[in-house]
Amino acid sequence: MKPRSEDPLVDVRAFMKSRVLLTASQLDVFTLLDDTPSSAEELARKTGSDLRALTRLLDCVVTFGHLEKTAGLYRLTEKGAPFSSKHPETVLPMVLHLAHIWLNWHHLTDTVRSGRNPHRQSIVHSGPDTLKAFIGAMHVVGRTLAREIAASLDLSPFRRLLDIGGASGTYTIAFLERQPSLEAVLYDLPDVIPLARQRLEAHGLLPRVRLVPGDFYSDPLPPGCDLVLLSAIIHQNSPEQNIALYRKIRGVLEPGGCLLIRDHIMEPDRTRPPAGALFAINMLVNTEGGDTYTFEETQAALSEAGFRKVELIRTGEQMDCLVRAFP
Repeated sequence: MKPRSEDPLVDVRAFMKSRVLLTASQLDVFTLLDDTPSSAEELARKTGSDLRALTRLLDCVVTFGHLEKTAGLYRLTEKGAPFSSKHPETVLPMVLHLAHIWLNWHHLTDTVRSGRNPHRQSIVHSGPDTLKAFIGAMHVVGRTLAREIAASLDLSPFRRLLDIGGASGTYTIAFLERQPSLEAVLYDLPDVIPLARQRLEAHGLLPRVRLVPGDFYSDPLPPGCDLVLLSAIIHQNSPEQNIALYRKIRGVLEPGGCLLIRDHIMEPDRTRPPAGALFAINMLVNTEGGDTYTFEETQAALSEAGFRKVELIRTGEQMDCLVRAFP
């Protein structure tokens, strides 16, 4: 018997499943079902949704395995539990962030034709809920990797960390927990600082961290640090913006200090790692000039900014590459 060939449209249809889960998350049905099973009527009332439309959505989510349906009542499954805001390892902030960037991905064709997204909706300028979801999303994707990255480094030579664009403190926390003698300065936008304060306080690390509000594109960087971290920052910038940022960092870096960059670092042909190639498209539709960069491109930009010793000290598939640079 001739083996059945794979449906060539499987990957093309994948967006449908994604959109169902995004909408269910935006309506917060997973959180609503976290405590008690509910009928479609109850969920329609709580979410302000059309009963027929919501029922079709819920039934579809059942087929994905995220919900169960028994005698007209929907229940949360183990697979769906992380989509609830009450789950200790919730992924809901990332899902809500993806729901926002969906709006920009819709314009990919126009973006490829013209070179920029003419309908781009900036996260920073899309309201506090969108920004909060983005900051939460960064914690979701970083909470495990940050500890792994910190454990792979010798942090003992350093006195004070400057975490630029440190969000809610995921990497600051991992570095401080790894190295008890280390102090930190977390630098991010004014609206982000309260989120960082809350998370750092919950981890008992607030006394070791100075929180500084600012915009690294336009404001001066805090001085007095001998280790500077750019975690998932350079991909949102154009090459020119990165050179300008590297120069700022070199200007405030303490003698003997170094810069550490965590990001996708692409192979020279730019097709590996695959996640980095896909993320380059994400930057194409979501930023003005962002991209994923090869080591050679990163090294050249750092050299132009005055860094003389640039090393690729870790490679990986999931934005876990590390570049270290010394003035």
